[in-house]
Amino acid sequence: MRAAVLQSVGGPEGLVVSEVPEPEAGDGVAIVDVRAAGINFADVLIRLGMYPQMPELPAVLGSEIAGELDGNRVMGFVASGGGGYAERVAVDRRWLLPLPENASFAEGAAFPMAFLTAWIPLTELVRIAFGARVLVTAAAGAVGTAAVQLVKTLNGAPVAAVGSAEKRDLPLSLGAVEAVTYEEIGELAPVDVVFDLVGGEVFAGSLSLVKPMGSAIAVGYAGGMWEKLDPAWLVGRNIGVHGFYLGRLIGRDSELVRRAAGDVLRLWEAGAVRPVVGAELPLEEAAEAHRLIESRQST
Repeated sequence: MRAAVLQSVGGPEGLVVSEVPEPEAGDGVAIVDVRAAGINFADVLIRLGMYPQMPELPAVLGSEIAGELDGNRVMGFVASGGGGYAERVAVDRRWLLPLPENASFAEGAAFPMAFLTAWIPLTELVRIAFGARVLVTAAAGAVGTAAVQLVKTLNGAPVAAVGSAEKRDLPLSLGAVEAVTYEEIGELAPVDVVFDLVGGEVFAGSLSLVKPMGSAIAVGYAGGMWEKLDPAWLVGRNIGVHGFYLGRLIGRDSELVRRAAGDVLRLWEAGAVRPVVGAELPLEEAAEAHRLIESRQST
């Protein structure tokens, strides 16, 4: 079968479409015919050699997919090992969900990781009170667009921060009450919660916006690793900081993740949220998909 194989760390040209062995099914494992695979920033970090848990190379990346299994339309994520950038992939049946009737395969591949990464910390780590202002960074990306919609569904007021003025319209169309660029974050009124996917200076700057008794959630570091935090500073401001990493949580509390998957699927089926697909490319252009994300041109 054909797959986009990461041959070496470095530029997108390290992704090469080639023939690879067929995946093997085992106990509780299904072979899904892949119709679409999601591209995540984590995939870019792996390609660059910057991910905390690097796979052995060569490797087939891709953590979330949508496709067909025994005549049924399904979506899901590969809990470990990747493999989604291929014509077929082995998936633990526990992590497969039915694809909603009117959804495209591309939407299905854009759903599981993004919505779980937003839903779990926004419901398990913090409390979104009615009207609570929640700053979402990288709000035009996969997890960011999910978070904006979920904050609105939770009766909060999502405030979006994006990398360029051109990207402000997308989160506003999804329910954000305000949208700014990263350079404008300091001009915002205080917020109750920060949901951050950027890290680096953006995360550090956003902490000063958190109201007393508010919280910040560190999820991603697309803009650089987090700066060190002194607990004394947090104590003095009466705020909290949480961290969230879906990949590690899957191994440590799989039941919580499965329950959350059912919750967000019901929200989609009810029309409360929807995954956003910014672009669709054929398997042969996996490298171009990485270039889109790495250059911050994608939504």
